[in-house]
Amino acid sequence: MSEHLQSIITQYKNDQESVYNTWFINNEDRLKAFRSIRRGVLQVIDDIKRKRFGNDFKGTSLEFVLSCITEQKQVFEGASHPFYWKPKLRIPDIYENEANKVAFGQFLENCINAKNEIQLIQEIEKLDALKIKGLGPAVASILYFLHPTLIPPFNTAIINGFNYLFKDKKKLGSWSEYLKIREVIMDMNRKYCNELSMDTGAFAGLLFEIGTQKLLLGKDEYLSETERTRLEKLIEKRHKDKRAETEDEHLHNEMQYHLLKIGHSLGYDVIAASNDRSKSWNGNKFTFISLEEFPRLNLEKEVLNTVKLIDVLWFAKGTAKVIAAFEVEKSTSIYSGILRLTDLNCSVQDGGEVLYLVVPDQREKDVIMQLSRPSIRKGNMQMSYICFSDLRQYCDAICKLGEDHHSMKKIAKCVC
Repeated sequence: MSEHLQSIITQYKNDQESVYNTWFINNEDRLKAFRSIRRGVLQVIDDIKRKRFGNDFKGTSLEFVLSCITEQKQVFEGASHPFYWKPKLRIPDIYENEANKVAFGQFLENCINAKNEIQLIQEIEKLDALKIKGLGPAVASILYFLHPTLIPPFNTAIINGFNYLFKDKKKLGSWSEYLKIREVIMDMNRKYCNELSMDTGAFAGLLFEIGTQKLLLGKDEYLSETERTRLEKLIEKRHKDKRAETEDEHLHNEMQYHLLKIGHSLGYDVIAASNDRSKSWNGNKFTFISLEEFPRLNLEKEVLNTVKLIDVLWFAKGTAKVIAAFEVEKSTSIYSGILRLTDLNCSVQDGGEVLYLVVPDQREKDVIMQLSRPSIRKGNMQMSYICFSDLRQYCDAICKLGEDHHSMKKIAKCVC
């Protein structure tokens, strides 16, 4: 197995369209998701404590958490389905049953505060002992984003890959089966962490690729015509997803550049997100108009790291005073962008900064819905949104005729 698995890992890492290269490494959206999902889980816990958690999946803070997770490429495709309220089956039984709802909230709180794997396993076993209908190891998809080095993701494709690689017959839906699978994954992860990562997502991605037959263990002569056709469709879908991702990134870079250009033209110090500063658009490097270093903000380390991930910030010239902040959302959760802007607003509290979401035109209804959330409206934040087409169309005009940051209000819209 050792030599065979080593060759599989090499194949997995060398494939530029594999989960490893398109999701696990060099993926800013994946890194941002950890903070957003953790914040979302804390909101779920608080909603359950305060009896604000609804009796349906739709509209709850849990829906936001699972939306962020399912956006994380195909590895988590379908992760939200087990949490949909199925009224005929009364599952998962965490919406109508108050005791189960509280138990689920306490489980999440204990897991988010757990310091080691012993505590996590104990919490899983306690939850399993309650036998809450429909609340099985699909929850591991949430736990992974809280403890990525201790809890591997779990779904049908990953199990299929596991069974194929290790010649096993593990089944979906049982916590006891999940814990057995976890033991093997953790053991393999320790042995091959230098090749992959301490983060179990890398090895889970390998199993996912095997389970979906995107990564073949040997030659493909053994495939039937039906299997070969299916494989070709999977490969074509992967090519299509990769092209769409490249187009999305190009569009994101374009919007960031327009915002940097406008802020610079209006006389502000500007800077892109910490993981985007080396980027460019249409031959224009962000570094040529951006600050070399992030201004010194007196914030807690965790909050500061989140603020540094905001797509574009404008500062008063030569100061650390935030004038405007912009989050560019393409296909990712708009609410996660709102959370980063909220962190900034709650931490800086200068009172004059303006917060903007910059969104594709076709997602305007989505942003209106998110900004209409009661929790957002109660915050009294000056948060507006700008559509891609308007930013692109009026960028040069604002650069030439704009007087200060208030000029952006002419193309921004608000939810009144």
